[in-house]
Amino acid sequence: MVVRTQRRAPGVTGLDVGFHNVQRYFTPGLHHVELQLDHVQIVCELAPDFWNGHPEIYDPRLCAWLESKNLHTRCGSAATLALIPAGNNIFRLTTASRQSAARVQVASSPAA
Repeated sequence: MVVRTQRRAPGVTGLDVGFHNVQRYFTPGLHHVELQLDHVQIVCELAPDFWNGHPEIYDPRLCAWLESKNLHTRCGSAATLALIPAGNNIFRLTTASRQSAARVQVASSPAA
């Protein structure tokens, strides 16, 4: 699935998962997910708002990883990433170019 970075404040960056991705890929009522960031796997708590119209994931370790990748453009716009299901409530987060993000989005779309 395609997700975007979400910056709350300087030094506080997370992921905007998107409403439709939540409906499709996340177990309803889930309290946490595991994210694979390169060679590290972390557990991120999901805020109650995740299920109420604000599908965002924030965690200090996730923020540090995102900031280390320097994903924001000069104008500060959100970066596109791929969040790939890798097991039960486990997702692998990878950087994605626009072209590869489009392929991930097409590949994860339901068949017509």
